[in-house]
Amino acid sequence: MPFRVLGIDPGFDRTGIGVIDQIGMKSVWVHHGCIHTDAGLSFSARLQGLRDGVRDALREFRPQAAVVEHVFFQTNAKTAMRVGMARGVILLSIMDEGVPLIELTPNQVKQGMTGWGGADKKQMQAMVMTMLHLREIPRPDDAADALAMAIVGATLYPSLRQRSIVPSI
Repeated sequence: MPFRVLGIDPGFDRTGIGVIDQIGMKSVWVHHGCIHTDAGLSFSARLQGLRDGVRDALREFRPQAAVVEHVFFQTNAKTAMRVGMARGVILLSIMDEGVPLIELTPNQVKQGMTGWGGADKKQMQAMVMTMLHLREIPRPDDAADALAMAIVGATLYPSLRQRSIVPSI
């Protein structure tokens, strides 16, 4: 039976989502895309739209786990605060739906995908394409990043569950 995982690459303007089914050692593509927020709306309305988009993805794809990038970067404080608030909305949406949550740093995802925590974006995208047997690199970049998170999360979930880091489903 497939184990479905939703990967989320948090952002404020654009949040990447990627869905895979893990069948044994094989990752199978299900869906990828982005949740966009309208720059013409108020900040709180944009957060609400992000919440609704995440909730809709959770309800449509019914993942057994969700993986969210643990963001701790940004040189611009205003951007960092907005992405942090967007990430909080994403985490709350996942918890409200009762989906087990895995948080991974970018380096953990790179290590899991390529074997090297310093891999660049092109290496990551090529590995996503190869591992999911896709004809082209998923676009936009946020969606490819979300697929990478789903792949690594699916791989790590059994050991995290054994160590009681994520709940059993």
